[in-house]
Amino acid sequence: MKILRHSLVARIVAFLLVISGMAIASIGLTMLIAQSSQGDAAAINVAGSLRLNSAQIAEALQRPSHYDPDKTAREVNRLAERLSTRLESPALEKGHPYTRNSKILEQRNALKSQWQQTLTPVLDNALNGDESDVARAKAALDSFIHDIDRFVSTLENSTEAKIRLLSAVQVLFLVLIALLLLIALYDVRHNLVTPLRQLMVLSREAGRRNFHYRSNFKSRDELGQLGRTFDQMASELNTSYRELEARVSLKQEELRRNNQALHIIHNGSRTLYGGGNDLCASAAPMLRELEELLDIGPIVLSLHNEHDDSEMEILATRSPERPRYCRDLDCFACLEEAQNPLPFYGFNKNWAHEETQAQTLVLPVTVGHLLLGHLTIGYATPLSPSTRQMLNTLADHLATAIYLQQRIEEQQQLSLIKERTIIARELHDSLAQSLSYLKMQVARLERMQIKQLPMEQQQSVMHDLREGLNSAYRQLRELLSTFRLSLDKPGLQPALQQTVDEFSARLGFPVEFTYQVPPHLLSANEEVHLLQIVREALANTLKHARAHWAHVSLTFEHAELHLAIEDDGIGLSDDQSPPMHYGLIIMRDRARNIEATLNFKNRSEGGTGVYLCFTPQTDRLIEEGSF
Repeated sequence: MKILRHSLVARIVAFLLVISGMAIASIGLTMLIAQSSQGDAAAINVAGSLRLNSAQIAEALQRPSHYDPDKTAREVNRLAERLSTRLESPALEKGHPYTRNSKILEQRNALKSQWQQTLTPVLDNALNGDESDVARAKAALDSFIHDIDRFVSTLENSTEAKIRLLSAVQVLFLVLIALLLLIALYDVRHNLVTPLRQLMVLSREAGRRNFHYRSNFKSRDELGQLGRTFDQMASELNTSYRELEARVSLKQEELRRNNQALHIIHNGSRTLYGGGNDLCASAAPMLRELEELLDIGPIVLSLHNEHDDSEMEILATRSPERPRYCRDLDCFACLEEAQNPLPFYGFNKNWAHEETQAQTLVLPVTVGHLLLGHLTIGYATPLSPSTRQMLNTLADHLATAIYLQQRIEEQQQLSLIKERTIIARELHDSLAQSLSYLKMQVARLERMQIKQLPMEQQQSVMHDLREGLNSAYRQLRELLSTFRLSLDKPGLQPALQQTVDEFSARLGFPVEFTYQVPPHLLSANEEVHLLQIVREALANTLKHARAHWAHVSLTFEHAELHLAIEDDGIGLSDDQSPPMHYGLIIMRDRARNIEATLNFKNRSEGGTGVYLCFTPQTDRLIEEGSF
């Protein structure tokens, strides 16, 4: 019985089994009653024939007196024999052992005894006797017929009782089956249909993200357990959904902050890469914005000294004092205090190590394998992986800016040293030699005056001195023009155009100019050397070529820069520099400084051509992958 209370399936199976059992029992009883009724009709028919046979005997005894007595006796004996045979008929005995009652048996036995013991002697006497014997025989037959009628009535009543029993059994089983069906339907409706509807509503509400609906099943059957499981699942889904919503909200907030942080870093990178050597003023505003946005800080930037492996702190936010290595005393970028600063003691990373104080994150500022410094970041709450990635990006941008700044300063120093070397060499090769020549002429004139030579001889020396002074003066003016030239406009093209315009005025005819170079392709050092080579080539055209046409062309093709300065002058005997003129030697030195190939040759149309070809430094660095 426990399993029936706890299992809906068991109850449904039990209902089906009981209903099926009742149906089978009803069919079995019907078949049994029907089988017990077999032969009842035959018995009634035989019993009825006994009554008819008795009446026929009575009628044969009442025949007229003139009728043949022997024939009457034969007729009566034949009818009596038939009646006796029917009394012994098996039809009257079929089914008696388990279907007939004792009353039927007693009546049948009584009929047999009455026939054998009473009627047979009376009939014999009536056949051999007088009218009185016939009357007694007729009276006995009437009594026998009456007993047969009662026997037939008893058989009919017995058959009708079986039919009534069959009807009662059918009605009883129909009523029981109907009651079981009603109970089963009620149980199915109460414990199956209604819970299923509630489960459908629960699933539909769950599909609508309403996890507050509950089935509240109390039964212990399968649907009750399923309902409680659904309730638990809905509760867990509600909790999980709320947690996921909270996590999504946090992720959205984190993505928003990261997007803002990337925007700050992007905007700050422009200032970093274009801020010259003032790293503090260009980086401090960006760092303060990141501190406020990401709830971090203070931030300390230290540069690594590769000579003694020391760390020099050059920038710190929320610092109460100026950094030791500050290069601009008028800058207050580091000293601006932020709201609600985290505990920070001193400027040399004396962070507090107590649990209540801020923790630190130290990120290396590197470019490739080159360590440029460290970025130390304080924080009070644990940093998320995305925030750490953002700080790594910040460190990479700072590393790139610092590296570019250092490379620019080194390049500027190297360019300044090379330019000073070139100026010194040009002064030595031109003006210094002229002055040495003049010194020698002055010493010669002194000796001639000491010897008091004639004035005519002294005049020749004085003429050489005058010519030497004029030549030195011209060289000095050329050098001053060259040294005063500056790239005061962005790009090489304006400076070359200025040079072409200058020499066009000095030559007396327009110098043609072709410029086809992408912007920002050359470094400052390359631009200076190209400009000086063009000026030197045009100066040679002015001094020696006797030209009426000149052309300057600068083009960029197949990752190479091509420079050509051509004229239609007298040309060169060879590509060597003429005596006492060092222009070609200077141009070769400048070409070597930028790793360029320089050629001099006479043009087929007449005149001289100076041709230079080299790969710009930016393309070489990209190809080598060193930056």
